[in-house]
Amino acid sequence: MLDNTMAGTGARKQRTPLNRSQIAGFWGAWAGWTLDGMDSFIYALVLAPALTELLPKSGYAATPGNIGLAGSILFALFLVGWGLSFIWGPIADRFGRTRVLAATIFIFAIFTGLAATAQSVWSLAIYRLIAGIGIGGEWALAGTYVAEAWPEDRRKMGAGYLQTGYYAGFFLAAALNYTIGAHFGWRAMFLTGAVPVVVSILVLLRVKETDKWQRAEKSAVVQHAKPLREIFSARYARRTLVAAALLTVAIIGLWAGAVYEPAAVIHLALKAGMAKVDAVKTASIATAILSIGTILGCLALPPMAERIGRRKTLAVYFLGMAVSIAVSFGWAFYLPNGLVPFIALLFVLGFFGGNFALFSLWLPEQFETRVRATAFAFCTSAGRFIGAGVNFALGAMVLHMKTLGVPVALTAIVFVLGLLIIPLAPETKGNELPN
Repeated sequence: MLDNTMAGTGARKQRTPLNRSQIAGFWGAWAGWTLDGMDSFIYALVLAPALTELLPKSGYAATPGNIGLAGSILFALFLVGWGLSFIWGPIADRFGRTRVLAATIFIFAIFTGLAATAQSVWSLAIYRLIAGIGIGGEWALAGTYVAEAWPEDRRKMGAGYLQTGYYAGFFLAAALNYTIGAHFGWRAMFLTGAVPVVVSILVLLRVKETDKWQRAEKSAVVQHAKPLREIFSARYARRTLVAAALLTVAIIGLWAGAVYEPAAVIHLALKAGMAKVDAVKTASIATAILSIGTILGCLALPPMAERIGRRKTLAVYFLGMAVSIAVSFGWAFYLPNGLVPFIALLFVLGFFGGNFALFSLWLPEQFETRVRATAFAFCTSAGRFIGAGVNFALGAMVLHMKTLGVPVALTAIVFVLGLLIIPLAPETKGNELPN
């Protein structure tokens, strides 16, 4: 993936070779993002068994309604933690990318591991809140690092490569759930989330700080910058707010589709007559299919963005998300034998879910080095607060309507609204990363 690939039609042009530090830095960021995705999706996979055990210990009956409502509240708290992760941006703009990246990985790993010790819903909620703060910062810092560290002729594909990590993490979580989770339970699954501690140490010891940030730091620009204030200055305010709005759309769609996907598959599998253990394994297989589709969507996106531009590419992916969510949850979910069509549509939903790769490519192009991490962290975090509210509302709708499909299918409307926002964003096709 990281070899000196050729580009161009006719005469083939060799791209700038990557040095050892750039390669090590990429793999450190990719591994952190992969384990981040694994950690995020572990919760969706172990939600039902964890709450079935912890609700009675907390004084509540483990009814399907209570499990659904408590799961939505806990996930909303997790998203609030993600939203609070915007604090990492100004810290990284002041003290550098690699040390702060290592800190985010360390925090989400430690508190995911601690979730395995939870004895009540309340302790699990606290651990997930703090883990969310760490997880939310990893994307902003990994994306900023790769954009700044890689050569200009490679950084666009680097964004696509990086984003595959998050969905490789989904695949890894599904594989772990199929093996460890199915045999050793939900606590063992959370313990596997402590593994990224090793990655954080390697990032801290082996990855060199980006030259762009070092030059800015030496010129005293970084020391005197007030990045959080500057991204709302007249120069940056519009692009900050538009990017945050577009990411809000993407986040709502991701979590509506991905978080409720295992529960939907288990429901359809049980309806088809499968035993519970086989239904759980089927959900893991479906998650792997969703992840493979998303990885392919991430890899297809950068060449498309280079050919037709950032805005048109996002419009294609948003339209694909709207259609696939509406059809999978609004139609296939209610078919008499809907399991196979639903799982097949998950591949399509996953492909267009690769829209997140565009933000790893596009956001760094819109902001200068002294405020880049702050802008990236704010834009990726702001939507999570709204996403938390939408997730809570979805849980309430599922409880009220006594069905999962229609409430999730309605989130397709959000992507239609996103199509109306895209023209307000700047088109940066052909632009170099600003210093």
